Amino acid sequence: MRSRFAYFVSVALSLSFAASTQAADPPQPMPDTPLAVKAVRAFPELKFRRPVLLTNAGDGTNRIFVCSQPGKIFVFPNKPDVEEADTFLDWEKKTIYKDEEFEEGILGLAFHPKFKTNGEFFMYYTEVPHISVISRFKVSKSDPNKADPASEEQILRIPQPYWNHNGGTICFGPDGYLYIGLGDGGAGNDPHKNGQNPKTMLGKILRIDVDHKDAGKNYAIPKDNPWAGQAGAAPEAFAMGIRNTWRMSFDRKTGTLWQADVGQDLWEEINIITKGGNYGWNLREGLHKFKDGSDAKPELIEPVWEYHHTIGKSITGGVVYRGKKVPELDGCYLYGDFVSGKLWGLKYDEKAKKVAVNYLLQGDNLPVMTYGEDESGEVYFTTPFGQIFTFAKSQ
Repeated sequence: MRSRFAYFVSVALSLSFAASTQAADPPQPMPDTPLAVKAVRAFPELKFRRPVLLTNAGDGTNRIFVCSQPGKIFVFPNKPDVEEADTFLDWEKKTIYKDEEFEEGILGLAFHPKFKTNGEFFMYYTEVPHISVISRFKVSKSDPNKADPASEEQILRIPQPYWNHNGGTICFGPDGYLYIGLGDGGAGNDPHKNGQNPKTMLGKILRIDVDHKDAGKNYAIPKDNPWAGQAGAAPEAFAMGIRNTWRMSFDRKTGTLWQADVGQDLWEEINIITKGGNYGWNLREGLHKFKDGSDAKPELIEPVWEYHHTIGKSITGGVVYRGKKVPELDGCYLYGDFVSGKLWGLKYDEKAKKVAVNYLLQGDNLPVMTYGEDESGEVYFTTPFGQIFTFAKSQ
């Protein structure tokens, strides 16, 4: 198996080659605005193998949970000097992860809004061969820092044609439904045209009701899902035209659903997801016609922001900052780039429906794997080298 460093270098080189084979387009028209906010190490005594997700349980305990992509979930108290994390769930024997197929493994974790009383949480992981699974679990009755592995109830099983573009974000919306971010199934160019095919769940964002069950399912279809009841369409779908969601989150203040869609040849994009929206893949990449596709469909929704591969080559979507420690970031959508290591905060005017400013934050050009929040809304990000970072005002 290759080292994590070798893995990162190989991804960067492959993405650089993909960009270099295309004609260079101009970068974004709005220049970045430097902001006196920097990334700082959080929990310096802790390191995890491929920490692909960070979240909290929303139960008042202020604990932080980290998913290690090869198959473990860890939990630890939200204290700067914490020295050790407990293993919340060991799922390495049940999931599949390979360094050379690095978009599988544990990819998503979401705690039920009523986790404090019902003890339920949900996990997105990969089974052999290339099957994405969303399962319900319960916490141990005897230890709040342990999951009950025997409690698994598989909710959804989604076959994937390839190992990449699995998406993996699962999160609960303000409406109490579970949202699932899927990619187009993988390879390149969306060869099966899943993004624009309403029959498949791939290339979509799904929305399901995990508190009820329809006949033959371990979940229910919300009656107001945009394609519910339509023949020849996946009723679970909430939005379509997605390449590879990495990642998506709800603004805890406004309820807006933000999504970062990883690009292919030239453009990375940020979307605000609305019910029934079609976000263009593979007819378009960002605001631009993709290869030989047609972008003439009037219903295609444009991203609120994009950036060219001269700036970064693999977007990592984040969250809207609603914490208290760094007021300069309030209302900013925090995101970064896995290859260039750049960090930004996007200020979006939802009433005017346009970006007001794109702040450039200070960092050490580290590849950003994922963003996450603690219970108070403070934001963290992780790197493939195992560290966790947070944000602070620059002196």
